[in-house]
Amino acid sequence: MEFLENIVGIGNDLLWTYVVVILLIVFGVYFSVYLNFPQIRLIGDMGKLLVRGRTLPDGKTDGISSFQALTMSIASHVGTGNMAGVAIAISAGGPGAVFWMWIIALVAASLSFVENILAQTYKEKDGNSFRGGPSYYMKKALGQEKIGIFFSVLITVSFGLIFNSVQANTLADAIEGTYGFGNAIVGGAVALIVALVIFGGVKRIARVTEILVPIMAVIYVGIAFVVILLNITAVPQLFGSIFAGAFGFEPFAGGTLGAVIMNGIRRGLFSNEAGMGSAPNAAATSHVSHPVKQALIQVLGVFVDTLIICTSTAFIILLSGEFGGDLVGIQLTQGALSSHVGDWGGTFITFAIVFFTFSSILGNYYYGETNIQYLSSNKAWLTLFRFAVLAMVFIGSIASLGLVWDTADIFMGLMVVVNVLVIGKLSKIALVVSKDYIRQKKEGLDPVFVASKVDGVENVECWDDPSKENK
Repeated sequence: MEFLENIVGIGNDLLWTYVVVILLIVFGVYFSVYLNFPQIRLIGDMGKLLVRGRTLPDGKTDGISSFQALTMSIASHVGTGNMAGVAIAISAGGPGAVFWMWIIALVAASLSFVENILAQTYKEKDGNSFRGGPSYYMKKALGQEKIGIFFSVLITVSFGLIFNSVQANTLADAIEGTYGFGNAIVGGAVALIVALVIFGGVKRIARVTEILVPIMAVIYVGIAFVVILLNITAVPQLFGSIFAGAFGFEPFAGGTLGAVIMNGIRRGLFSNEAGMGSAPNAAATSHVSHPVKQALIQVLGVFVDTLIICTSTAFIILLSGEFGGDLVGIQLTQGALSSHVGDWGGTFITFAIVFFTFSSILGNYYYGETNIQYLSSNKAWLTLFRFAVLAMVFIGSIASLGLVWDTADIFMGLMVVVNVLVIGKLSKIALVVSKDYIRQKKEGLDPVFVASKVDGVENVECWDDPSKENK
């Protein structure tokens, strides 16, 4: 097992150091400049669209609202990456890793904007709802069905199986640390509960996550805010340690600056998934009148995930006396909060990770389901996939921490490489769709997308007549 962990770790380091990080930064900056920084320039629209998106458009009584699509994608974002992932990044890279998590969120938000525009533009009808994602725009916009099939397999294995094992691993560690229950018992119980939901279909997933995610996120951020107030005099020193760790002489002289940057970017991406090609699977399901509307809402999800929730965890840890000790992962977060508010803090983290992990597993499952249905209409494959998800939830709960996270990083990196190269090729389509939205806004209109009126957008199914499905 140790040999396998070493091999996976080496492959992981090579992939991220020489390929993934370079792609994220280069294309993140490129899209930001090419599209005139939509993640900043249109931030005012994001809040307005989020409020309006809580309900379906006029005339719609069935399907997924844009707010539900956001909560489904945040359900996958918000989980172990926000609590255990941040703790791992700080343990491995120090306080400076937090700065690089912020940077990757701001830069990679442009990737999220592009991939979600494409997902909405090339979505397909699925009864009263929609299906879509990278595999769909790889086939319909790029004309490369084989790449779409490969990505579908990759995302199905990554999210449905590998990433869900990460979620289960963190949950089992949290419960074991608080109550002493064996990991196998926790894994079996979680698998049973997940089974009850995933066999209920996508609308049940949307309803569950719409309730769970906002409530737990608000409570968690609220507690972090209280912790900051209790330690307000230490906050300037906290920011100093973050910036010193990111740029200071000590990490540079010690040869650890690369580790600081790498850990911040890895854990930031695992948490917000910008550019990975995962969130577009949820974004494509919603009823909106223009693809850019959902893209902006999804960008807001990246900011909420990393700049608010991940930062909350980082501040809880760095303002405590637990950083630098023997605790790692979720148990570091538990210990840190307990040091601020008492023993109930660790118990709260356990409850929070239960809800966050559960919602993440459901969100991850949905991404896999969407791509299984892209690959085959045979229901037997979907049933087999569901049982495989349950098996990996159990296996992940008893596997070693290092192997589980390193394996997840490799699959995450592969998804980034494929998806970012594809959306780079399709960037002109994202540009013309974005310009169409801006033009209508300047004319005082509520933007409505009609594909036939936009040059360069072809082979779409849902945008020819705005009076039918997307108004």
